[in-house]
Amino acid sequence: METLIDFQTCLSEFSGKFDELAGRYDHTAQHSSELEALIDDYSTFITDKQNERIWEQLNQQESGSMHQLVLDLRDKSARCVAVMEKYRALKLQDGDVEIADYFKNIEECIEKEFGSFHVTSGSKVLLVGSGSFPMTPLFIAKRTGAEVVGIDIDEEAITLGLKVVEKLGAGLNIHLEQTLVQDLAFTREATHIIFSSTVANKYDLLDQLHALTNEHVVVAMRYGNQLKSLFNYPMRETDSGKWKMVDNILRPDDVFDIALYQKA
Repeated sequence: METLIDFQTCLSEFSGKFDELAGRYDHTAQHSSELEALIDDYSTFITDKQNERIWEQLNQQESGSMHQLVLDLRDKSARCVAVMEKYRALKLQDGDVEIADYFKNIEECIEKEFGSFHVTSGSKVLLVGSGSFPMTPLFIAKRTGAEVVGIDIDEEAITLGLKVVEKLGAGLNIHLEQTLVQDLAFTREATHIIFSSTVANKYDLLDQLHALTNEHVVVAMRYGNQLKSLFNYPMRETDSGKWKMVDNILRPDDVFDIALYQKA
């Protein structure tokens, strides 16, 4: 990726491919391989150190079209990740458990999620944006024995996710619900809350959570700034009277970083 024009052209091509492949989803796994390859390519692009330099150059220019392209790519890539999780859940039902590179990267990120704020068997973990292939609940419940609740607003994601948990997490203390944080009794019990990086309104939800959660809760906010903001919704300032950031876990080789918050 040698020039700004090449960089922008590449982004435009990703945008078009995201539109095309997301539109092919027909509730079967028929078109999964093309989307998995595209997401893997995009993950590599986002974590490429050479592209960080070009991104910095672009940031010094004020371009309305570029700004809109970045916003579009966040939304489109988030939609495609949601579709890819559906493909993976459908393939699991057919006996295919191959893990795409993107999912390997996410699973590596889960290992580092809470830094020094360890999850134990007595923890109660809430994941906002659990998706169709709930890797985080499965990973945490298997590793720690904690109770994990995942919520999502997508009915199909919850239906597929329950089948994944039934197949891969039988006996684990995992619950998935199609609901909102304010309507979930478990929200006040949660000791740890994780926000998916592809939840667009996660900082608005964090603001609401201050009144809904206990005083010791730790919130892990997955986010992406700078080049990673092409694939994640970025960090935002919080109300200093409500939340304080207690750690910022930067992972240069991972597709998102993690900010940890506690009540101010």
